Amino acid sequence: MRVGHYQTPFFKGISKPLSFDKGFFRLQYLKFSLKVSLLMAWEPSMSWQHAKQRAQVLATIRGFFSKRDVIEVETPLLSNGTITDVHLDPFITQFNYSADSNIEQSIPLYAQTSPEFAMKRLLASGYGCCYQICKAFRHEQHGRYHNPEFTMLEWYRLGFDHFQLMDELAELLIEVLQCNKVDKITYQNLFIREVAIDPLSTTKSELLGLITQRGMLSDWLVKEDSIDTLLQFIMSELIEPEIGIEAPCFVYNFPASQASLANISSEDGRVAERFECYFKGIELANGFNELTDEKLQRARFEEDNRKRVELDKEEGMIDKNFLSALDSGLPKCSGVAMGVDRLLMLALSVNTIDQVITFPIENA
Repeated sequence: MRVGHYQTPFFKGISKPLSFDKGFFRLQYLKFSLKVSLLMAWEPSMSWQHAKQRAQVLATIRGFFSKRDVIEVETPLLSNGTITDVHLDPFITQFNYSADSNIEQSIPLYAQTSPEFAMKRLLASGYGCCYQICKAFRHEQHGRYHNPEFTMLEWYRLGFDHFQLMDELAELLIEVLQCNKVDKITYQNLFIREVAIDPLSTTKSELLGLITQRGMLSDWLVKEDSIDTLLQFIMSELIEPEIGIEAPCFVYNFPASQASLANISSEDGRVAERFECYFKGIELANGFNELTDEKLQRARFEEDNRKRVELDKEEGMIDKNFLSALDSGLPKCSGVAMGVDRLLMLALSVNTIDQVITFPIENA
């Protein structure tokens, strides 16, 4: 699915907010990186104290869903199909023992970037509201907020729309992070407020003018023809650092062109029923009022693959089992994915993801 965020009585004593001083963070990250490099190769980057606090947060999450009769499930980490998202790439392995081929031949299997497709197959088969805490994998650079192998929380609520799911996510964040409130704003109003641009009617020249004015123009941006890519750049570089500072900020009704697996709004065809949540400079969660139409979803996957080809990227193997599940009938539902490690960064007031996982990719 998605990524995108994460207090309990356990953390009343460690609720110091993350600083937004870039120079401070750069220095802290360099200090931590140096400390990790000085460790013997086998030593973990997460302390025993943080490990205990991590376990407490996970127990709180499971208690939250148990009280609401949302059932924990497990689905495979390896799949015959994968995502087609232009900006995501999976890890791929080879399997030589398929029933459909001899041992001399292999088929590709894909490490899940999220459990979304498999969980929706469960819902289509008759399962009720469910959640999963699992490993997910994305072939991206290791950094302050991302490790290629990370822990994800994903859940689905039958009969919910994205507004009801935002409310439930807010309840979880208030319980885990002890924040007092949340803020909500549409994607359109956020852009108008922060950069004086309407993202639903903007042009490439207007967006490049803003980026130039802010001193961030580069050659690849000039060559970029996708309005969505430019909007995403402005969102991540200019807007995200300014929102969710005092309280988690829910941004909803994304442009329809960024719908992914979400429904298009019946009230405004320019927007999708999708939301993201930001807090203290971190993108925490990404949720949808889920698209249930198999033909529309197939068309979106195929359009994604056309864009991947244009960018000289390999096409994603469309998950036929997922599409078959949609065709059989996915009930009305909403779902959200949240990065557990990022949630832990906030709950423990630490500066890097390495401090809340045992072995980052370079030390795995």
